[in-house]
Amino acid sequence: MARLSKVSLGLKRTAIREMNEFSKEFPNVLSFAQGEPDFNTPPHIVESAIEALRSGKTKYAPNAGIDELKKAISQKYLASHNLLYNWKTQVVITSCGMDNLRMASLAILDPDDEMIVPNPTWSNHPNHPFMASGKAIEVPVFEKDGFMYDIHELRKKISGRTKAILLNSPSNPTGGVISLKQLKELCNFAKENNLLIISDEVYEKIIFDDLSFYSPAMIDGMQDQVIICNSFSKTYAMTGWRLGYIVGPEDIIHGIEMINENSIASVNTFVQYAGVTALTATQDCVTQMVQLFQKRRDIVYEKINKIDGLSCLKPKGAFYAFINIRETGLKSKDFCTMLLKDQQVALVPGIGFGSGGEGFVRMSYAISEEKIHEGIDRIARFISTIQ
Repeated sequence: MARLSKVSLGLKRTAIREMNEFSKEFPNVLSFAQGEPDFNTPPHIVESAIEALRSGKTKYAPNAGIDELKKAISQKYLASHNLLYNWKTQVVITSCGMDNLRMASLAILDPDDEMIVPNPTWSNHPNHPFMASGKAIEVPVFEKDGFMYDIHELRKKISGRTKAILLNSPSNPTGGVISLKQLKELCNFAKENNLLIISDEVYEKIIFDDLSFYSPAMIDGMQDQVIICNSFSKTYAMTGWRLGYIVGPEDIIHGIEMINENSIASVNTFVQYAGVTALTATQDCVTQMVQLFQKRRDIVYEKINKIDGLSCLKPKGAFYAFINIRETGLKSKDFCTMLLKDQQVALVPGIGFGSGGEGFVRMSYAISEEKIHEGIDRIARFISTIQ
């Protein structure tokens, strides 16, 4: 009898982690591989966690989270999305955005049920249905569509086992944001086929050029078919705090709460109080971070598109540029390996985000402007040596 399960054997280290490890072999590496804000958590959020610790908020929390945070999340969606969620029955607090996706998959999928995921997509996305004994069915998304779903491609992949569609907008790794027209088409498709949408919205606030963010739950008649997965990591530079939440239909949230209870029991209590502060205090810190990300985005977009052989769409959100390297003739992994060895710049090969990512590399601009300028200058020098 095998010691390890098929699930544990089937999971692979992400290309992001592989590149981070490989980078350690070289000195003075400029890394654009990690998808993590380079800002510190805003001081008022830190202080609220310290105060929670000092005031004894160190006991077990309710399985679904503290009332104060659930109420704040419910109020957030009413204010920002005009959506009413019952804080008692339609909100659950989780340990992180990644665990949101795992638990949502476990809550809705039976063995061999299928979830549609885009290709390319964040490398962990296909793993979550797999961990739930389901199947990730990859649907290609293309640069011409801003790396968002084409309904014709979706129709080719749907089957009697299809249970849900995963949507990630703004997107990791592409920086794409679904348009309202595309979103309405996707929601109509979901309605026609009685499909749930798992909406990974961790980058919802990091959106540029005065674009509006639209959740599928905001489309008429869709709220009961959408599971919103969100976290504090990207919006508030709280990646190390490990705090997330899910809102959705009451029956599904109840199922997720049961999974949460039987896996982590509850999220650490004092961190939840910091989450309350993050949501209810001034949002100026978020506005300032997004302004800086947009300024960096502009630098990346302008400089990359001036390099012969490289191009990229203008990212509309998140903090990634998905750079087209096809004119170089190199595979994405070879490109990244050679670039790291030659110029000590770390990017992530697009193949690490699915077969549809071949011919692209991901560059995170969650890093200072000075390092962005230096890194792209090094990339330009590398390109000049291979042409």
